[in-house]
Amino acid sequence: MKKTYRDEWRVMVTIKPLRPADLGLTGLDDLAEFIAPPTQTITVAVLPRRLGKLGAGMSVSDSMISRDIEGDYQRRCDEIADELRRRPQVEDATVTCTETHTCSHCCYGWEVLTADEAADASCNQDEHSVEGEPVCCEAGIAEFRTERGIPAVKRGGAA
Repeated sequence: MKKTYRDEWRVMVTIKPLRPADLGLTGLDDLAEFIAPPTQTITVAVLPRRLGKLGAGMSVSDSMISRDIEGDYQRRCDEIADELRRRPQVEDATVTCTETHTCSHCCYGWEVLTADEAADASCNQDEHSVEGEPVCCEAGIAEFRTERGIPAVKRGGAA
């Protein structure tokens, strides 16, 4: 069935600068004034250090460091977000990642019939096709139907 991979972990941080130092602009107090509009915010992505980065130019693959790569990145990003939330200029910090869904049988991108497609006989395998049925391969369709007690695909396609 569907396999989900998570990568490109990051913490999306929304900052509301209150003073120049909140933007890294230090040493300007004698030269300039800082005015932050009350609704002005900035959102930036904070990327966690790679699990396999050992420091001083040394690194190995993440799989050599961790047996739970997704979990370790999630925990690392949660720690970063918790630390950032303690800062007065941070309005929000949200952990996010990119999810990729593939079929466990054919490894193609996971796609399923929508409600409209399931209602359209030209998109169906046969009259038993339903919303949520995978469209990538016969093995995926067979597994989906077996799990839900739907009759197997008839040879010859939709009627």
